[in-house]
Amino acid sequence: MVRKAILILLFFLLAWSCATYQPPPPSLFIGNLPQAMVAELSLDERILTEEAWENLRQGKGDKAQKLISKLGTESPFYYAGMGYASLLLTGLSDSENYFKHALQNYPDMTLAHIGLAQVYQKTGNDDLAFVEFREILKREENNTWAQQSYKVLKERKTAESLDEAKTFLAHQDVEKSKGAFLKALYYSPQSTAAHLSLAEIFKKEDNLKNALVHLKAASTIEPDNKSILNVYAETLYEAEDYPRSLEVYERLLDLEPENDNIQTRVKTLKNRLGIFELPSQFDAIPASEAITKEEIAALIEVKFKDTLDEPKTQPPIIIDISTSWASKYILRAASLGLLDVYANHTFQPKKIVTRAEMADVLYKLINYLKRKNYVFISQIPPEKIQISDVSPDNYYYQPILCIISYTIMNLSANRTFNPDFPVSGQEAIRLLDIILILIK
Repeated sequence: MVRKAILILLFFLLAWSCATYQPPPPSLFIGNLPQAMVAELSLDERILTEEAWENLRQGKGDKAQKLISKLGTESPFYYAGMGYASLLLTGLSDSENYFKHALQNYPDMTLAHIGLAQVYQKTGNDDLAFVEFREILKREENNTWAQQSYKVLKERKTAESLDEAKTFLAHQDVEKSKGAFLKALYYSPQSTAAHLSLAEIFKKEDNLKNALVHLKAASTIEPDNKSILNVYAETLYEAEDYPRSLEVYERLLDLEPENDNIQTRVKTLKNRLGIFELPSQFDAIPASEAITKEEIAALIEVKFKDTLDEPKTQPPIIIDISTSWASKYILRAASLGLLDVYANHTFQPKKIVTRAEMADVLYKLINYLKRKNYVFISQIPPEKIQISDVSPDNYYYQPILCIISYTIMNLSANRTFNPDFPVSGQEAIRLLDIILILIK
């Protein structure tokens, strides 16, 4: 019985001794051989290279090193292979040099970048490892190993940098805090936390230019974040960049259409910039066959918005414009003396404007501009102008004479002015444009 037990034991010992030893897989990621480069090798070189790579994957650094040595330095895989073999054998310095040598000859060799990334991971050089991961993903954006390693390192270093920045800030070391926040952005350019913290620091330093750089970045990353947009818009306003401030506030208004504060700021900015919300009726003026007084008021206000001053007197009392789409334009033009209000405090906004009345409006506008030091030169001496259908005692004679002398309006071939004819929308626009040209 004892003899039988000994025989069984010897049998198992023999079987175990004959079994092939399988070493544990290495904790090293071995980059794949690029098949385009492998295809250029001779058959013997290909077999030798693939066998060496198989040994590397099994963690057999010594065997792989011997096979790679047989390839010789002329092989495109010699330095990368020796780098991996050295990495398995813990020769980190030699491994780094081998991989760098490989990249000198083949800058786009991904497997060399993969090797270098792991060297830097093992030596604790996170910054250089991060660079190598980015280089790998530039060439192989779907490389799962690099994606995961990059993500883990990116999240860890970003969190460390943000924590470091907050600690410096708590200890009043603003410069080091800024450096740490910038380092966080090196790892995570999309970190709104870092951008907003830097913007806040720069605003406290009254450095609005740099603050706006980071607020713009944050608003680009989170375009619908109302809190970020509000700070960005207000900082633009403080920096007196009113056009961009208006643009951002209008984006905010799209997100919060009922917000009274935003509505007020948008209105303030538009007034400051001279931007008018033109009613739909304004677009219909060019097609008008006979222009009205309210349309003339709107045209003057819009076309001369950069020239007209704010009225210095109280607006006149007008009792019939409350329902007019052009009421605010009428009030301003009347306050500046460009359009008349009748003695009974009516304006008659729907009244058709005749040629004589148009001449009077242009005459008042020119006199207003002259008081602002704009120069108008008569092209025709007034004494040489003869008008057959407007007598000198006509209320509109002097305005008509003046406007003809400037050749803004003209007489017909038989010297008639046709003072009672209506003025079309196109004609009114043309006449005002002539004055605009004269004052440029």
